[in-house]
Amino acid sequence: MFEEALLSIGLLVVAAKLVEGVLQRFGLSSIFAFTLTGILLGPVAGIVHPVNELALFLGVGIFVLFFLIGLDEIDISGFVATIRGRFFIAAIISVVVSLLAALAVTSDIFYDFGLELEFSKSVALAGILSLSSLGLVARVLADSGHLKQPIGIQIFTTVIIAEMVALLLIGFTIGEHAHAPSAAGVLVLLGQVAGFAVVAWVLSAKLIPPVMVFLLQRIRVPELSFGLLLGGLFLMVVAAEEIGLHGSLGALLFGAALSGLPNQVRREIIPGLRSMADGLFVPLFFASAGLQLGLSFIELPLWTIVALVAVPLVGKFAGAFIGAYVTRLDMPFSLATGLMAKGVAEIALLLVLFQSGHISQEVFSLLILVMFGYILLMPLAIKFAVDRAGATAGATDRPRLPASTPPSLARYALENVTVRDMLDHGRSYPQSDVSVRIFNEEWANPNQQHYVVVDEGAVSGIVSLTRLRFLPESAWDSTPLRNVLRMHTPEAWPEERIDDVLERMTDHSLTVIPVMDPDSGNFLGAVTSRDILDQIMMGSD
Repeated sequence: MFEEALLSIGLLVVAAKLVEGVLQRFGLSSIFAFTLTGILLGPVAGIVHPVNELALFLGVGIFVLFFLIGLDEIDISGFVATIRGRFFIAAIISVVVSLLAALAVTSDIFYDFGLELEFSKSVALAGILSLSSLGLVARVLADSGHLKQPIGIQIFTTVIIAEMVALLLIGFTIGEHAHAPSAAGVLVLLGQVAGFAVVAWVLSAKLIPPVMVFLLQRIRVPELSFGLLLGGLFLMVVAAEEIGLHGSLGALLFGAALSGLPNQVRREIIPGLRSMADGLFVPLFFASAGLQLGLSFIELPLWTIVALVAVPLVGKFAGAFIGAYVTRLDMPFSLATGLMAKGVAEIALLLVLFQSGHISQEVFSLLILVMFGYILLMPLAIKFAVDRAGATAGATDRPRLPASTPPSLARYALENVTVRDMLDHGRSYPQSDVSVRIFNEEWANPNQQHYVVVDEGAVSGIVSLTRLRFLPESAWDSTPLRNVLRMHTPEAWPEERIDDVLERMTDHSLTVIPVMDPDSGNFLGAVTSRDILDQIMMGSD
């Protein structure tokens, strides 16, 4: 049986890569190629069959895949930075409306469609149907040149939030612990999601990246980085399982945490795992999904098929449109269309539900075909909607942009741009003996929350408009800035990539960072998140 499993793996992987090469000529995704390989070798030709010995490889493949999704698509720092903004509210409304619409089909609360899912698993399936794909959105917007335009930035930022919220919800409902369909059960679930989000942010922003950097700098052994990465991935999977989550969420979190590493470090530790994933685990994973597909879904009641296809689609678009409209964001139709994007995470999660026995092969096959429809058609729909928005936008329109720039946006839109490329040496800075009133009258503006304070060419600290609001106005004349400064602030250097610097600013909840000469330690200037956003938009001109 072991030899049979190796034969199946070899046939699936070799055929998958060959089919991928063929279908690339027609502009089709590698995911189509891998799944088609499984269909051809499995249900069509009957050469390869699902066997138990494949389970270990597929399990590892799922975790590696989710690690890469977390690495490429999840922006925890950007998610935390946008919590207080209108984009966060729009995304939450979108997810809630979409989830309720999908839940109307996946559960028997409103009507029994015969899926026979316990409540927590019906929520997990509804969450999968409500999910948006940042990776697909980013590719479509970048390829069409819209990622550096206001509507592209709006869509990108909103999808970051919506994807994170939906994935957290799915992670807690797809795991071992069931949640009763009651107010108390829902509150417990929401509390777990919120708590895990905080823990995820601490791990990704404060703990895992500096620990990885420290170990790589102190220990010099061959392939240390690859061992730390692979071992750390498995440890996170086990930790997630121990607290009742599915291991895929632990892998997702580990990937998201490592996305906060400096780019130079990421280039040293990621390529090995990515090569192994692209060459073995990802083709095998999606080919195995093809082995499970069939036409048995036609045996489902027609009403169930129509509901599973149409209700989540309409609910997702309606939720995104309502969210954008209520929060008065620009061009709600285009924003709603962007949130309809779906990618590989949905297919992976559906396979997890199927392999754990929570959804039938009929439902699995139907929804996989639906996801392929999204992957194939939504890029065209998003491009059309954004092109239409650009054509109808007036020259005098003042688009609403996020108050904080997500680090992943700069990673996609400003590749290889350094701090030196953006440094403005002519900018002036307030001194610490300036009174709060004079600062407020001469320096403060609504587009910037933090300001570097400089005395005789040296950085004294950073002043925050938010902190000044807690100071009584009667004390503004007698209070110098030195009394309200934030000390021990992070710094940047001219040759650093701008997305690394933005990540550091976001982790410290700042919108400005002083730039220092690495040799002399002299202050050279400052970069703000607004500067980065303006640079992104200038790139579209």
